[in-house]
Amino acid sequence: MPRRDTKKILFLSNDCDYFLSHRLPVAVACRENGYDVHVAGPASSSAGNITSHGFTYHSISMSGRISDPWQEFTTLREMVRLFNALRPDLVHAVAIKSVLFGSIAARLARVPALVNAVTGLGYLFISESLKARVVRSIALRGFRFGFRHGNCRVLFQNRDDSDLFTGSGVVSPDKVTIIRGSGVDVDLYAPHDMSGEPPIVVLPSRMLWDKGVGEFVEAAAILKKEGWHARFVLVGDSYLSNPASIAREKLAQWDASGVVEWWGQQNKMHEIFRQAHIVCLPSYREGLPKALIEAAACGRPIVTTDVPGCREVVIDGVNGFLVPVKDAKSLAAKLKLLISDPGLCKRMGANGRELAEGEFAVKRIVSETLRCYEELFKCRQS
Repeated sequence: MPRRDTKKILFLSNDCDYFLSHRLPVAVACRENGYDVHVAGPASSSAGNITSHGFTYHSISMSGRISDPWQEFTTLREMVRLFNALRPDLVHAVAIKSVLFGSIAARLARVPALVNAVTGLGYLFISESLKARVVRSIALRGFRFGFRHGNCRVLFQNRDDSDLFTGSGVVSPDKVTIIRGSGVDVDLYAPHDMSGEPPIVVLPSRMLWDKGVGEFVEAAAILKKEGWHARFVLVGDSYLSNPASIAREKLAQWDASGVVEWWGQQNKMHEIFRQAHIVCLPSYREGLPKALIEAAACGRPIVTTDVPGCREVVIDGVNGFLVPVKDAKSLAAKLKLLISDPGLCKRMGANGRELAEGEFAVKRIVSETLRCYEELFKCRQS
């Protein structure tokens, strides 16, 4: 039973698995520093994994994306009720939907301190469909209201996303903090020799069109047609709540064609990267992709797109290559350079490991996040 003077922190996430893979080290550090840690999110089979770490889990009605207005009103109402009942000292909202509704609820419930972690802008900001533009306009108004909380920080993972929000007046620059990603356990994700033939090129991601999966398959087809002997592997599953999700039938069709292999969802990515020779993520936009940080820590060269988030991890020509977005031919050309030159793969992989250790070690990310909490607690006291 926590002492009465123990500060209570509530993490808010619309995806339990994402919380476990991206925010668990921060939550564990909070518990070890004497905080009473709570987590709120949708009903999930992963909730037991969260409580096993000594956290209290609260189930709320929450879908993976912004959809039905009545459902979203119900979500907001449940958040306000939970905040009023639990009375957390600080709410840490994770990912775009949790940030939108969590920041509004935190203002309405007068939560003393608020951290909004914008981990990436995703489909809502990538798509230019009429529906996406309308929802985006409404969402920006919601962000503007929520971010006016008197004692809050908005965490961005890259400067491009921060500039987009500050430049449009959604958040004041003095409330912004840049924390570069979720960090990587550099002991678990350690370099291993690239062995075995043929070379394996891995795309590790949720299977979404805006992750560049289509361009990866097209690039693989180009290289196979040219006679290059390599295996091209998709690692990840469909994400049905996202409009950009690729149907499993399509993934199975690609797998059956022999152009790529689909390995599905994998929980031990350090073992996947150990098998890989090259890691590829031709995404249209990211916050700061954890998979690329993990690949760099494992000493694997990376081919990715020159877009926000991805270019935070890859220095072109140093630890990998940057290619134009939606350009399968350029992607194939850079993959060909690495497939044909194991020495280049090794040199770039070593550079990536050095970058991961210096910039993205999880201890550094946890320390920066806890420092942000302490600053907000001090502001509250003053």
